[in-house]
Amino acid sequence: MEQVVCPKCETKDATKSGIVGGRQRYKCKNCGYHFSVAKVGKEINSYYVIKALQLYVEGISYREIERLLGVSHVSVMNWVKKYGMKAPRQTEYHPTYKILNQKELAEYFQNPENLKDAGLMVTELGDKYMMIRWERFRQG
Repeated sequence: MEQVVCPKCETKDATKSGIVGGRQRYKCKNCGYHFSVAKVGKEINSYYVIKALQLYVEGISYREIERLLGVSHVSVMNWVKKYGMKAPRQTEYHPTYKILNQKELAEYFQNPENLKDAGLMVTELGDKYMMIRWERFRQG
C-alpha cells in the first residue's frame, strides 16, 4: 500500500475515510484533516512554476506571463499566493522584454550600447531566451 501524505501537516499517518467523487478520501490521524488523493489530470511541470515566479518578481504581469509560458494567469496568481511571493514596487525603473533566439541574443550582447544605463536578465524559455531589461524612467 502506498503511503499518503497529509497536505496540511505533511505526516504520513492517514487512514481511509470513504470515497468522494470516485476518489479515495483520507483522514489524517495527526491533525484530523480530511483530504483526497492528488487529482488525476494535467500536472504542471515545476520548471514552469519557477519561471512564472521569476518573471513575476521581475515585474512581468500575470497576463503577460500567461502569454509567454502558455500557463493560465490564474495558476500564476495561485503560485504567487502559495509561495508568498512579493514583487517589489517599481517607481524609477520599468522592465521591457524581448524573446530572442541564440543568434539574436549573441548579436545583442556584441553591441556595447545595448549594455549601458540598464540592468539585464536572461532566462531560458524552451529553445528561445527571454531578455528582461530595466531602464530608469527619464524625466524630459
